[in-house]
Amino acid sequence: VQLVESGGGLVRAGGSLTLCCQASGRTTDITTMGWYRQAPGKQRDKVASIGSSGGTNYADFVKGRFTISRDNAENTVCLQMNSLKPEDTAVYYCNAVVTVVTIERKFDIDYWGQGTQVTVSS
Repeated sequence: VQLVESGGGLVRAGGSLTLCCQASGRTTDITTMGWYRQAPGKQRDKVASIGSSGGTNYADFVKGRFTISRDNAENTVCLQMNSLKPEDTAVYYCNAVVTVVTIERKFDIDYWGQGTQVTVSS
């Protein structure tokens, strides 16, 4: 699975940006897709995720401001970010999870995009 993000950039506080991620390759094996972010000197944190049936999950720090959506036919996942704050500044990474089932066990493989920079100025 290959993931390519788009849509990052510079925006003023209170503004909006939309990130999108295009998946290619063995996309039929993808279960959950999502977005993570990593600010300089900090760990990578989960922002939001969406399952193949549309169920969503958001980090508390983005609830009410960000919306994740997914188009299974186009193999894309997007993150609409509103009311952006300077603390949202980070590199945002697209994530796709493939669940592998063998005779012996079941396990997940994580795939990552290259990341896209989001900078929010005060």
